[in-house]
Amino acid sequence: QVQLVESGGGLVQAGGSLRLSCLASRIPFSVSTMGWYRQAPGKQRDLVAHITTGGGTNYADSMKGRFTISRDNAKNTVYLQMNSLKPEDTAVYYCTLKAPNGRDYWGQGTQVTVSS
Repeated sequence: QVQLVESGGGLVQAGGSLRLSCLASRIPFSVSTMGWYRQAPGKQRDLVAHITTGGGTNYADSMKGRFTISRDNAKNTVYLQMNSLKPEDTAVYYCTLKAPNGRDYWGQGTQVTVSS
């Protein structure tokens, strides 16, 4: 069974940085598109960024210039480097994988809390 395990969340002050990691197992990682979403309390789950198998990236407008998504296919891991964090970035961050057959998989989420 496919597993996505996120790590790296926590509490940080505004202006600080965090790096999230997501380790994928039991899936052909190198041929899968990876992404990060987030969900704040009472809000819908929104795209943060995604990265294709070829390394192409796409970001939500509010994250451009502050967040960087990357992947290491040798480690089956996708990262989200988050800089200049703001209180409004507080949310549960979810890793997602789109397999070659089109099926989507989700991690359990990791909490990011940014204090003002």
